[in-house]
Amino acid sequence: MSPLSCLVRPLLLSSLLAACHLAQAQIKVGVVSSATGPIALVGIPQKNTVPLLPTKVAGQTIEYIALDDASDPTASVSAIKKLINEDKVDALIGPSGSPNAMGVIQFVAEAGVPMFAPVGTAAVVLPMTEQKKWVFKTTQNDDLIARALVQQMSQTGIKTVGFIGTADPYGDNWHKVFEGMATQAGIKLVSAERFQRQDTSLTAQSLKTLAAKPDAVLIAAPGSSSVLPQTTLFDQGYRGKVYQTHGAALPDFLKLGGKKVEGTILAASGMLVLDQMSDSNPSKKIASAYVAAYEKLHGSKPATFGANVYDAGLLLQAAIPAALKGGKPGTPAFRSALRDALEQVRELPATQGVYNLSAADHSGFDERGRELITVKNGQWTLLK
Repeated sequence: MSPLSCLVRPLLLSSLLAACHLAQAQIKVGVVSSATGPIALVGIPQKNTVPLLPTKVAGQTIEYIALDDASDPTASVSAIKKLINEDKVDALIGPSGSPNAMGVIQFVAEAGVPMFAPVGTAAVVLPMTEQKKWVFKTTQNDDLIARALVQQMSQTGIKTVGFIGTADPYGDNWHKVFEGMATQAGIKLVSAERFQRQDTSLTAQSLKTLAAKPDAVLIAAPGSSSVLPQTTLFDQGYRGKVYQTHGAALPDFLKLGGKKVEGTILAASGMLVLDQMSDSNPSKKIASAYVAAYEKLHGSKPATFGANVYDAGLLLQAAIPAALKGGKPGTPAFRSALRDALEQVRELPATQGVYNLSAADHSGFDERGRELITVKNGQWTLLK
């Protein structure tokens, strides 16, 4: 063996070892979205947002592994298990639907992998349990949104309300939260109807709601499923006030509903009315940058559901530097340190509001994360 070979081989071995170390240090993040199926209007902007997430933080490269669960809770479980067991991810974003997210909490907790849930129902983080401490929610909790709606109802003289919600965790939690707040405000819930997201007719639910003669109707449904209850009520002659949750905060609500959703009132992120927001709002600059980047990449504006995934990226960016002090990426120590670091995030402005997370609060939004909005002349408009 020549002297040169003796010198080169150790150098090659050293380089290979260094390369292996770098590969092991890479942070892996799994993303599960419902880009197809009944809640695709929620999942598509979430999937499309993945290319906009940070790819380098604190000297570490972040790899995103994206899967589609086709809106199927069983497929969500399979996808999450694959990402945890085969891809060895350090964090998860998704799934898109509330039932899907509820169904994977057990497996996320058992594996000790932090998960960002971009879903509506607060049940993924409340009440806090040993399992739910691994879940962080990137949307406003139902009580924050409901409080704004109940206050608006009280101020405008609404005394009775009919409720139409999805027969799943999203509708369940909204019914519980809204009924409690409404009762305290002297507002009576006179009917409560439920439906499946994939239903194509809500005639029976609508007729029962009309028979109760409510002053207003609250519809609690995410994505495109929020439209049919309202258009059915309109077709059957209802002309009273209709309130929606932040689940209806997407451009397609206006397209699918048309004139039949005119006058709708909802509380949601100011992203719907960016051009009407004050420049002093801490989220305006960040949300505007996200919308511009998304539009440049995809040729259309994103629904707020996509922003929920973008915010997960901002939270990762904020927590990773501290988590690296607790362990190397790819290890249980790093994942646990990442979870702990997320609970220390304070005053982090994002597209949907400002995050202040803690051991007790894994959503972290306050009133800065909502605006009262109405549909006026077919457009989202700040309600003043």
